[in-house]
Amino acid sequence: MRIVIAGGGKIGRSLARLLSAEGYDLTVIDIKAEMLNYIEERYDVMTVNGNCAAMSTLREAGIEDADILIAATMLDEVNLLCCLAAHSLNKNLHTIARIRNPEYYEQLYELRDAFNLSMTFNPEYKTARDIARLLEYPGFLKRETFAKDRVEIVELLVDENSRLNGVKLADLPGIARCKVLVCAVVRSGSAFMPDGSFTLKSGDRVYVTAPTNELTALLKNLGIITKRVSRVLLAGGGRVSYYLAKQLRAAGISVRILEKDPDRCVTLAELLPDVEIVRGDATSQGTLEKEGALECDAVVSVTGLDEMNIIISLFAHDLGVKQVVTKVGRPESLSIVDRLEIGSAINPQEIIGSSVVRYVRSVKNQSGAALTVHSIASGMAEASEFLVDETTLHRGKPLRDIQLKKNVLLACISRHGNLTIPNGDSSFEEGDTLLIVTASNMVIERLNDIFE
Repeated sequence: MRIVIAGGGKIGRSLARLLSAEGYDLTVIDIKAEMLNYIEERYDVMTVNGNCAAMSTLREAGIEDADILIAATMLDEVNLLCCLAAHSLNKNLHTIARIRNPEYYEQLYELRDAFNLSMTFNPEYKTARDIARLLEYPGFLKRETFAKDRVEIVELLVDENSRLNGVKLADLPGIARCKVLVCAVVRSGSAFMPDGSFTLKSGDRVYVTAPTNELTALLKNLGIITKRVSRVLLAGGGRVSYYLAKQLRAAGISVRILEKDPDRCVTLAELLPDVEIVRGDATSQGTLEKEGALECDAVVSVTGLDEMNIIISLFAHDLGVKQVVTKVGRPESLSIVDRLEIGSAINPQEIIGSSVVRYVRSVKNQSGAALTVHSIASGMAEASEFLVDETTLHRGKPLRDIQLKKNVLLACISRHGNLTIPNGDSSFEEGDTLLIVTASNMVIERLNDIFE
């Protein structure tokens, strides 16, 4: 399958990395030669230097024979024009566009029809939504949802005082006192898919499958008692802050945005009249103290620079802020934040990559592809949701009689809205959805790929 990516920036590079690893025939277009040189040196892709909205450039990239176009430049207008021009050259083309501007995002359905868009994505909006979900349950470092939001994989940090420290996984259900399954553990930079004899220790990052309606009980029974977030300080006034502030205010949460650019402060004050906008440098610990970081339940650092976000989060952690969330734009920064243990790290490229990869796989397979795909365990594992249909093998068999491939875990079965954390006696039937966790180096395109 042939895919053309227009735009070699952070999102384009991330998609090139993910899709080239799965063996797709990729061509990347960018107007900057240095961007293309960077991508060519690292990934197995073809490149074209030019304006991706020009038909001559699209033809040179092979758009007439391509299956999918992903327009991921920094400019919405260029992305839309690129998709329109490409579709005029190839009527069977699937077009995916990055749309960031809030004004365009509010008229998305009209734009999709007018520009023949198959899919759109907004990294800033999706990042804001994921941060808002983290703030809903302080104590979890990450949350990924499946089965129509009825089951989740959540990330927990085991520290010296944690009730999980020194616990064998076979004993975890008795401590959590709810339906849970540990599907992955990250220890010292390596990911494990452990069995019941695995013993947790301080410093582990644990990925737990649990029904959404039992998350509160899970936190309480593990001794992670946190009050509901009512006041949040956002460091940085970019698009993520705008989208996040709107979502938090809709939930009744008080929001203060700290932004050093005076013009941006004025713009935000006009766009968000019920949000407190403060002009100041969030990288100064004195400013954070002065602007009431200690009085807030959470500090979210969402400037455009990873280094600044990490510094802000370190200051907030040192001040004793209960919950700290850090946006990181480069995947390599995630490991730094994990080692610092300052809270949750959110990577927009990782978030968007999962959505686009799922769509690409569905186009390739037409049927039987994953319903949902999420990268977990710092990118070292993948959680996917599949529908059991008439072609699925081993329907009705007890799991003890089914041999799965190595590093494959069946984490949950959903049947008519009822969730099962499976054991050897469990089975799946047509119409069920299965949550599958695999090592990241395994590409599971269809459900039957998990069986030996």
